[in-house]
Amino acid sequence: MFYLLQSDTLQKAATAAVATAEKVSLWTLLEKGGWIMYPLYALLIAAIYVFTERLLAIRKAGKIDLNFMVVIRDHILSGNVQAAKSYAKNNQSPVAKMIDKGLQRIGKPIDAIEKSMENVGKLEMYNMEKNLNILSLIAGIAPMFGFLGTIIGMVQLFYGIASTGEYTLNTIAGGIYTKMITSATGLIIGLIAYVGHNFLSTQIDKTANKMEAASADFMDILQEPTR
Repeated sequence: MFYLLQSDTLQKAATAAVATAEKVSLWTLLEKGGWIMYPLYALLIAAIYVFTERLLAIRKAGKIDLNFMVVIRDHILSGNVQAAKSYAKNNQSPVAKMIDKGLQRIGKPIDAIEKSMENVGKLEMYNMEKNLNILSLIAGIAPMFGFLGTIIGMVQLFYGIASTGEYTLNTIAGGIYTKMITSATGLIIGLIAYVGHNFLSTQIDKTANKMEAASADFMDILQEPTR
């Protein structure tokens, strides 16, 4: 009978513990991180905004008609340079802008044409990489804010012990919460920013490869005999 009562008591205690754990929401846990969480929230919002804005811009820049260079080649080889210029101007991709600059320099030495296209390519690369360093910055400072939260949590912990003279769970819980939550949040935000930065850099490299391939094709076209 005693074992049955003990088992029933343990079961009720376990059920109560589970119910209590279920009531603790993620937001409640985050609030225990203290004021240091607000800069971390700001960093997270900034990272998401920059990533989304740059992703849309880079994807837009990377879109190009697969037949773009074919049409340019046909116009140039048929001697209709003006049509090639109009076609390039109607496309706002970095590749089209670079080819348009090359078309405007037709008649000048090949080196001068290639140099002008290279300059446009550098400018377009800069436009794609704009604000990307913000993600790199967030990836570096978010864990540092988390480390600052760890220091604040330890100060709270020792201050609580010194004030009460007691080393109990209630005394040290606040400091431990601040320490663990801020550290984890800072690392997660830093990881998100780091992964986002590398993903966008990869997308920019893909667009850069398209630009280089288009530039090489254009220089080959200029050296082909006209029809």
